[in-house]
Amino acid sequence: MISVIIPTLNEAENILQTIASVRQQDQEAEIIVVDGGSVDGTQEIARPHAQVIDGPRGRAVQMNTGARCATGDVLLFLHGDSHAAPGALAQLQKAMDNPRVAGGSFTLVYDVDNLWLRFYAFCSTIDGVLFRYGDQGIFVRRSIFEQLQGYAEIPLMEDIDLMRRLPRYGRRVLIRDYPITTSARRFVERGIVRQEALNVALVALWLLGVKPRTLAKWYAARQVSPR
Repeated sequence: MISVIIPTLNEAENILQTIASVRQQDQEAEIIVVDGGSVDGTQEIARPHAQVIDGPRGRAVQMNTGARCATGDVLLFLHGDSHAAPGALAQLQKAMDNPRVAGGSFTLVYDVDNLWLRFYAFCSTIDGVLFRYGDQGIFVRRSIFEQLQGYAEIPLMEDIDLMRRLPRYGRRVLIRDYPITTSARRFVERGIVRQEALNVALVALWLLGVKPRTLAKWYAARQVSPR
């Protein structure tokens, strides 16, 4: 069984579509929404359709909290403003039927049509760890997730960090034909090129050894929310 873990913070406008994208594919899917203190009614909207848990704020902490409550043998982490393509869960299960596969991710598309966003979405089809982010729907065997001791509870880069560590335990796969559709709102609100330039700068600085908490403060000073 696949357990779908959705970290949220003020996702009232999106959470039903996110849940529905899973439920329409699998009526029996375990869906766990881990909320970090929403004040817009996210929990109330989600509760009739999923298990809702209060968690400390912070995406990595929320996802680890959800994983501890999950009962499935495969964990899929799906952002609260993203939704899975029809057939995506079946393809995920097909990939995980191979015991050599430890986990992986999907590609993505944005919900706004823009030349730059199409290019950024194309980058998600490149099978390299630096192109693997949480909004692409990361999945992993629960037993391996436990061996990895979950996500590093850091304010940024928890997704790349996990994907870098994953191959120690098996193959990391990329599902190409069933992309996750994710919101482009941060790009639209803050400028598409500017937002991506900041994302690239953050990854580069992290690879050079700058601590995630330092990066988070630097990012916040520019009034850009972490991905």
